[in-house]
Amino acid sequence: MRADAAPLTGKHPDHTFRPLSERLDQWATDGIDAALLRAGIEGARRRYSGYGLTRMLPLDRVLVGCESTRAGAFGGFHHPDQGYRHFQMVAVITMFGPMERPNPERPSLALLDLLRAYAHDCLHYGSRRRYVEVAGMPVRTQYGINFRRATGQSYSASDERGTPHTRNLGIVMEGACDREARSITRHAARLFGIEEPPDVLGALAFRDVTGTLTEADTTRELDVPESEEQTRYAAALAGYEKGVDRRYAHFLKEFACGEEHECHTRLLAAIITGDMSELVAWLDARHGPGTFAGLFRTPGYFQPGLAA
Repeated sequence: MRADAAPLTGKHPDHTFRPLSERLDQWATDGIDAALLRAGIEGARRRYSGYGLTRMLPLDRVLVGCESTRAGAFGGFHHPDQGYRHFQMVAVITMFGPMERPNPERPSLALLDLLRAYAHDCLHYGSRRRYVEVAGMPVRTQYGINFRRATGQSYSASDERGTPHTRNLGIVMEGACDREARSITRHAARLFGIEEPPDVLGALAFRDVTGTLTEADTTRELDVPESEEQTRYAAALAGYEKGVDRRYAHFLKEFACGEEHECHTRLLAAIITGDMSELVAWLDARHGPGTFAGLFRTPGYFQPGLAA
């Protein structure tokens, strides 16, 4: 499974995927300076070590797609059906912008988008995982601070559609990873003096990767008449912001008002190491005993089920 990523890239038959290490070499040959990305990765490496992450996602396990044969193909962080896949230990991502060419149309913005995706997926790669064998197949029973019994019961339930808050650990973990990745990307943009583009879609993408989207950005319906894919991309961007990032920010404000950064760092350390004791104690000290389980555990988690 880990030796062959074809089932993942095969979902995008129009795109050509190559390891990130190869893409960077090709872009360098073509005169595209990726110093921004490399500096961002090094910054992420140092930062993540403080959370207990000792090894970053290898660049040859990051498959970057472009050179698409599909007319009008448009890639980036919000391209459908991509991201990190834990069984294969592979990240599948696409180059931001028009994908029919091998090189990015806007190199700086594409590199920022790539940095956000890589920094995000490194945290998924480094999250604590536990597997058990069920009927000859591996079943993941722990992922960071989220759990699933071998019989199928999930620790936390899905949120109701449209709610601004969350009680779902998947959303909390996704939001924590993205908050961190955007912070790293925002720092890199400032360090290299990358400014927000003047066009609407470019500005949206820049604010997205740097975590500076406004409320108006999430409610705006952007229509790009000449590109259905770009219109869908803008809608996916706004949907992710509302469904993940805003919900996570709301969670931090609910349970760590004035201490959002402290709670966030404890969450990330627990996600990476699997040791929840400090996070649980921190929440209990502020909201009473049993806060974590009271917030997230669905009543049906320990209901009897079929034996594994």
